[in-house]
Amino acid sequence: MIVEFPGGETAPCKLRGHKLDVVAGDQVRAERHQGSDEWTVVERLPRRNLLSRSDSRGLEESIAANLDQLGIVVAPLPACDPFIVDRYVAGACYAGISPLLIVNKTDLPAGAGDLSFVDPLRTIGFPVCSVSARTGVGLPDLIDALRGRRTLLAGQSGVGKSSVLNALAGDALRATGRLSERSNEGRHTTVSSAIVRLPWGELADSPGVRDYAPPVVPLPDVQRGFPEVHALAGGCRFQNCLHSREPQCAVRLAVESGALDSRRYESYRRLLNLTRQLDEKRGWKS
Repeated sequence: MIVEFPGGETAPCKLRGHKLDVVAGDQVRAERHQGSDEWTVVERLPRRNLLSRSDSRGLEESIAANLDQLGIVVAPLPACDPFIVDRYVAGACYAGISPLLIVNKTDLPAGAGDLSFVDPLRTIGFPVCSVSARTGVGLPDLIDALRGRRTLLAGQSGVGKSSVLNALAGDALRATGRLSERSNEGRHTTVSSAIVRLPWGELADSPGVRDYAPPVVPLPDVQRGFPEVHALAGGCRFQNCLHSREPQCAVRLAVESGALDSRRYESYRRLLNLTRQLDEKRGWKS
């Protein structure tokens, strides 16, 4: 791993012990080996937040720490799974990180893909920036949305996260060293993350994924990843309502009346069920 020191210098460092969990964005304490130029990370300092995911066994995997914003990149092609986008939003909300939707490839012809899932996210207050990493359209507005913040770019493979990062960071990105390698299919794939410091903010890329599941939370807390659901929960008959089959549920009534987007509600239900499944694999109940 590479550590940046207060003066801006960087050096490769080893980790002391296998249990020290360190990811991009962490602040650490490092010690220099006596009589050599080698450094070892001996302590991770407290985090203000952590973006993480669940693996197939329901165990938590750290992605990046001390973020201000999660930039979720989507594009009309290849087609994005809106339920995965919602899970990224939920993961950010669980961690106390602000989500930002970045719609890339706006240079493609109108109707190239279905992005209707973006509108409900915009309606409930999440900021949305539309850009073309290829032509540069929209990049100044995106920079304004990133200004003064540390943002991790995330999203499904092929949406152009690395292209957006390259368009924004340019030479500063290349100065951090090689962050990608060519896969067996011939595509360039991000394999590690690094914080890139720019005059207006800090950026990091993350590996493209086919799927993403946020960390397991107690079932009543799943709704915290869906602010519009959480806002209605106070009107439910039961305080511990999961908005699934309970009577006099304000959330389901809002779906029936059209006040709550039905696809977002279905996304909430899917994440609720996934959380149950991952709970069982972890061996405990919410």
